[in-house]
Amino acid sequence: MSRPPLPPFTAETAAQKARLAEDAWNSRDPERVSLAYTEDSVWRNRVEFLSGRNEIVGFLTSKWARELDYRLIKEVWTWNGNRIAVRFAYEWHDDSGHWFRSYGNENWEFDDAGLMRRRLASINDLPIAESDRKYHWPLGRRPDDHPGLSELGL
Repeated sequence: MSRPPLPPFTAETAAQKARLAEDAWNSRDPERVSLAYTEDSVWRNRVEFLSGRNEIVGFLTSKWARELDYRLIKEVWTWNGNRIAVRFAYEWHDDSGHWFRSYGNENWEFDDAGLMRRRLASINDLPIAESDRKYHWPLGRRPDDHPGLSELGL
């Protein structure tokens, strides 16, 4: 299975890869998201360590059961060969209605078919007032005309 764009990445193809990842994560569909990763993909997400698509699906299912009304924006930080580094921020609330903006960085490594074989994520959560939210599009894909992280000053 091939997952274009393929490495080695350029500025354009790294940005495409990041947007495709953002779109998939904004679907909040664990099965769909998992297909971008190798069968034996290795993750570090905060303090959790995962291996393989089945663990990824389980992790994302649990994540989106806790992180409600999840909306994400990713932005390429740098790229080289088969690696891309992105920064991101997402907004969500818990089941008590408390809002958060989670900030982080991810380092991605891809195989020759364009599947991610390694994802290393560092993430921090900031409690925010609902009035401080910046992501107001309907759930799902971020509209093309919605500002990105840099435009929002994040």
